[in-house]
Amino acid sequence: MPHSIDMEPEANPGTVKDEPMEDDEEAIPSTVKNESTEDEPAAIPNNVPSATPDDPDAGPDVEMTQPEDPKQSIKLEDLFADVDSDEEFPSSAPAPATQQVSDRSSPSAPADVAQLPPNDPEVMRQFYQRLFPWRYLFQWLNHSPTPTNDFGNREFAFTLQNDAYLRYQSFATADLLRKDVLRLMPSRFEIGPVYTTNPRDRKTLRNNAAFKPLAKELCFDIDLTDYDDIRTCCDKANICNKCWQFMTMAIKVVDLSLREDFGFRHIMWVYSGRRGAHAWVCDKKVRSMDDQKRRAIAGYLEVIRGGAQSGKKVNVRRPLHPHLSRSLDILKTHFQEDVLEAQDPWATDERAERLLQLLPDQALNDSLRRKWDAAPGRPSTSKWADIDAVAKTGASKKLDAKALLEAKQDIVLEYTYPRLDIEVSKKLNHLLKSPFVVHPGTGRVCVPIDTRKLEDFDPLGVPTVHNLLAEIDAWTGDAEDDKGRPVSDWEKTSLKPYIEQFRLFVNGVMKEERGAGVKREREDESMEF
Repeated sequence: MPHSIDMEPEANPGTVKDEPMEDDEEAIPSTVKNESTEDEPAAIPNNVPSATPDDPDAGPDVEMTQPEDPKQSIKLEDLFADVDSDEEFPSSAPAPATQQVSDRSSPSAPADVAQLPPNDPEVMRQFYQRLFPWRYLFQWLNHSPTPTNDFGNREFAFTLQNDAYLRYQSFATADLLRKDVLRLMPSRFEIGPVYTTNPRDRKTLRNNAAFKPLAKELCFDIDLTDYDDIRTCCDKANICNKCWQFMTMAIKVVDLSLREDFGFRHIMWVYSGRRGAHAWVCDKKVRSMDDQKRRAIAGYLEVIRGGAQSGKKVNVRRPLHPHLSRSLDILKTHFQEDVLEAQDPWATDERAERLLQLLPDQALNDSLRRKWDAAPGRPSTSKWADIDAVAKTGASKKLDAKALLEAKQDIVLEYTYPRLDIEVSKKLNHLLKSPFVVHPGTGRVCVPIDTRKLEDFDPLGVPTVHNLLAEIDAWTGDAEDDKGRPVSDWEKTSLKPYIEQFRLFVNGVMKEERGAGVKREREDESMEF
């Protein structure tokens, strides 16, 4: 259902976070800051064109409440007419003729979407219509199968094909969200907080202060570009399985801390589509946390401080906090195999000098420098072993063995501990890219990561939108399952295990919500006299 779209910047917008955009990626328009602050609102251009499925480049039109072309209205009705309203993921195999025409035989539909870029409107239309898990997304954000304010007052933000960025969109049901996405065909969309009232109605309030965020999942963002000063295999937007191990280390450490140190249970990790991962902590007690508590949790997990050009990035107190001691136990094997052996971080003289700067004794440093100058090409594994070997020779008479041990621990942390984009976690009104959208640069779907099989996750093997659409066309199985239910399109593809994982996660969240509701009812009854 079309809605009016507000084009005016707000006085207090939430921060929008996603990966930095490269030249080959979709870009946020210059008028919209990727990292907006309360003093710098994320503005939307006043001349944003009206976005419609047939003509995304139409002239300026602020109000988009109704399509002006009556033919367009008919097409939209045909587009959104589902055979079965309970079937969130329609199957293409036994589809009626009208749906087949909509999906494949439309004159505007190209013969081969494989030739189109991942964020092309036609590719997006087929993905959103045939593969996106709308029902489970609704249940996840709504915390119930039936509509509540948890979903109805939730903010969504769309990045359109013409680079317009539309904030404060809201929908009462999953079907309305799906229809608006299919109407506007955004290249992606972000999820924001639940507000005190419907975000679309915020300007009708007499008191602007009455419109404020109430709840949102606690989110964490980790990006491999923050490891560019220590990874040697890739840089910038490029990744490989070697440097992805930094992400594996980070997820292990953060996930374990959130569960054991804070008692959180419902944590979903999502691949960002190129070089990072996002964590969504969905426990009920977490969602209502204010900014102060969010900052406290983020600060607890922040150990690496400073940019690529800064000096020592790890400065922690002794004795080490139990969280750091546990993290070192997790990371020490990764440091030996995935850092020293795979990355060889001190292979060059310049990088080796960086290692020496982190050691506490100048005489020891001089001895190590002479040793390495005499053996060019010495691998990092040997250089790391040389530290203790040279120290034992008495190269420095004033060497403090305890200080050396602590320095080596700090080095391990600097090269393995999670490098969090801490600003993502601090604010209740922060927006973050939705799971299961398509990354516009790689075409990969932002799928959940199974932490039980973390070592097996291959970011380069994640399904792409083009592969998924091809898998639907290549399907030769039965049109119905054992129960006589039509096989949905996503069940015919390699996206199936990821949606099944998401479904199980959502069921766990809803089960806890139902249990909490029953507990409150019993408590209320016990207080009646």
